[in-house]
Amino acid sequence: MTQMAKALLVDDRRENLMALEAILQGLPVQAVAVESGEAALKQLLVDDFAVILLDAQMPDMDGFETAGHIKRRERTRHVPIIFLTAADRDAQLALRGYQVGAVDYLTKPFDPWVLRAKVSVFVELWVKTRQLAAQSDLVRERDAQWRVLTDAVDEATALLRDDDPAARDRAMELLEHARWGTPT
Repeated sequence: MTQMAKALLVDDRRENLMALEAILQGLPVQAVAVESGEAALKQLLVDDFAVILLDAQMPDMDGFETAGHIKRRERTRHVPIIFLTAADRDAQLALRGYQVGAVDYLTKPFDPWVLRAKVSVFVELWVKTRQLAAQSDLVRERDAQWRVLTDAVDEATALLRDDDPAARDRAMELLEHARWGTPT
C-alpha cells in the first residue's frame, strides 16, 4: 500500500489556492489547501507532506513565521518549502525566506511549468525516500531472521558434537524450527 504524496498549499487568498491546485493537477500529488499559517501548522500535525507551497505575506502569522515553526519541529523540519509571493523582487524578502529554511522563493507572476517541475522533483524525492525506508525496514527484518537462524545452527552444531542421542534429537528439533520459522 503506497501512500500518495501530498503538497501543502498555504495562502490567505482562496483564488490563489485554486490556481495552485489547477497548476498541480495531473501530477502524482494530492493538494491540501489551507488559508493561514496556523491552519498549516495544524495540518502538519496530522499529515506528512512532500512539499509546502507557502505564501510569504499573510495576515496574522506570515509565511516566514510559519516556516520558522515548521523548521523547528523534528517531524517537519526536512519538508521542503517553496515560498510564493506577490511582493516585487525584493532581495531582502528572498534572503529572509532562505534564512528560515526555504528551498526556493518564487515571485508572482511565475511560470506554472517551472513550479510543476519543482514540485515534481520534491514528490519524486519523497517517494524515493519512502521506498528506501521500506527497503531498510525489510533489510533489518531479514537481518534479525538471519541472526535467529545463525544462532539456531550454532546451537544445533554444538549439540551434534555431543554423543548423546537426546542432544542430536534436540539439534534436529532446533534445525526444523529454524527451517520453518517456528519458535522452539
